[in-house]
Amino acid sequence: MRGHITKRGKDSYTVVINLGSDPATGKRKQQWVSVKGTKKDAEKKLGEILHQIDTGVFTKPGKTRVGDYLEQWLKDYCWANLTPGTAESYQWIVRVHLIPAIGQLLLTDLKPQHLQHLYSEKLSSTRKDGNGLLSTRTVQYMHVTLHKALSDALKLGMISRNPAEAVERPRTRRRGFQIMNEKEIMLFLELAKSTPYYSLFYLVIFTGLRRSELLALNWSDVDLILCQLSISKTIHHLHDGQTIFAQPKTAKGRRLIALSPSTVAVLREEYNAQAELKKALGMEISDDDLIFCHIDGSPLLPDTISHVWIRLAKRCGLDGVRLHDCRHTHASLLLKQNIHPKVVSERLGHASVQITLDTYSHVTPGLQQAAANRFDDIVLPDKKLLPETVG
Repeated sequence: MRGHITKRGKDSYTVVINLGSDPATGKRKQQWVSVKGTKKDAEKKLGEILHQIDTGVFTKPGKTRVGDYLEQWLKDYCWANLTPGTAESYQWIVRVHLIPAIGQLLLTDLKPQHLQHLYSEKLSSTRKDGNGLLSTRTVQYMHVTLHKALSDALKLGMISRNPAEAVERPRTRRRGFQIMNEKEIMLFLELAKSTPYYSLFYLVIFTGLRRSELLALNWSDVDLILCQLSISKTIHHLHDGQTIFAQPKTAKGRRLIALSPSTVAVLREEYNAQAELKKALGMEISDDDLIFCHIDGSPLLPDTISHVWIRLAKRCGLDGVRLHDCRHTHASLLLKQNIHPKVVSERLGHASVQITLDTYSHVTPGLQQAAANRFDDIVLPDKKLLPETVG
């Protein structure tokens, strides 16, 4: 028998795994794992452990260090299931901040006070490494990373509870963003005409695309007849120099976006200009070509586009307005024009309309007042209030 279950208490069982005999002593080796819950829960745990043994991934509880587990978690979960950019950000947090601080601890010895001390240390301006304090957002991201990694360890039966559950993550203030008005948009676009990026900036302002979506577009993703754009992939430039295309993070990220007549005209001009340039070089434009790329077809670097934007924004007196603020501008202007939040959410590719409402709550008070006024217009078209105002 490879394993069995014994009852310990009212709601407690022990899963006993037979691991064979020790070659040196001949003694039988067993692994005991406590399970709180029903007998069915214990049977499920027994099956999971036996499967881990069969697939070669079983590790005896108490023998795994936090650093070793996190490295394995990066490989088995992050790089296998997340977008390359997100996986790389998790890897940076793990290797730069988590492993140096708590990597030598045994996974089963990790306690909430270790995490609380870690966060406090990272936020302290008197840290021993002399690097100064980290931003609250970075420390919060450390907590999110640890919480997810430890949740997966709990599912695998490597720990009995998630210590991150007992730690309150550092609070952070939502970073503000700047919205351009109509005049500022036109001023910026007029200046952008002197650069090779006019159509790129025009498209991001008039669609609210993410940078990673914008730079992944092929000409086959654009329908200039039906006036629509298909978002099906994103581009990620990793620190090691690799450029990787991946699917959007969520199902809502894959979407069709309607294009305005002016946006279609700008894209048509861009297509014709590229076709003429390639013809002069003895080449032909293809639907598989990236819309925004170098002349040899290689992708533009995301940071390059952001830096060009920042320089142009400063020249327009829009210092501090980021490329990503185009996305906020697009959403805010649409909401102020009473476009339904669900439509705005679909254009932005948000996972839910609630994200849109939470992000742009500064716009909704005006919409609420407009709705209240509109109700008066419907019910009391002659503006005579009933009942009459007293006094």
